Amino acid sequence: MGNLGIWQLLIILAIVVLLFGRGKIPELMGDVAKGIRSFKKGIADEDEKPSDSNKTVEHKADETKQG
Repeated sequence: MGNLGIWQLLIILAIVVLLFGRGKIPELMGDVAKGIRSFKKGIADEDEKPSDSNKTVEHKADETKQG
């Protein structure tokens, strides 16, 4: 059941080419690569943001309320 012959592979390849066209497959792979790069960039950005958010904010009391 798991054995694919040359004819089965050619038929699958023909169906893929018919569905996506010859020019669509490289575009699809390029889009996948862009998505992976964007994902990696997003992960790298998230790693940098927590260090900025750990800064403490000093709060000064309002001096007019004391007197």
